[in-house]
Amino acid sequence: MHATVSIEVGYKAPDFKLRGPGGQFVSLSEYRDKKNVVLVFYPLAFSPVCSHQLPDIQKRFRGFEDLDAVVLGISVDSWHANEAFAHKLGLSFPLLSDFQREISAAYGVLNAEKGYSGRAVFVVDRQGRVAYRDVSPAPGDLEQAPDVDRVFEALEALA
Repeated sequence: MHATVSIEVGYKAPDFKLRGPGGQFVSLSEYRDKKNVVLVFYPLAFSPVCSHQLPDIQKRFRGFEDLDAVVLGISVDSWHANEAFAHKLGLSFPLLSDFQREISAAYGVLNAEKGYSGRAVFVVDRQGRVAYRDVSPAPGDLEQAPDVDRVFEALEALA
């Protein structure tokens, strides 16, 4: 991955306003002081690894709610493609479009050569700071996808 910035634990999370389901805008700042946010960056809708990773998160969705967290998926696909992908997978959390690739770059996960983001998870606390990050060294390998158990541990530490 060829990213120029690296957002580390303790850093202020870059805010965003991205299109989600139905083309409606979703921003990170709307959750400030209300919820912890789990940002799940995935390379491309309808790709094989993403088609396994996101349903695994959906299976444990209730656990995120129990820890007072929301999950937001982010890819460089259009909001139309993400909406179709979420519908196909039966996801109840929104998939957001970083079509301009600005947010993937801001979080340091954009692979500029390939034009899409890597696979990563960031936990942003209620104050807007990164509390956890896990960036996969091999986005095409499901075995190296970010570990959901560790995401839960990070959220439990915030409780």
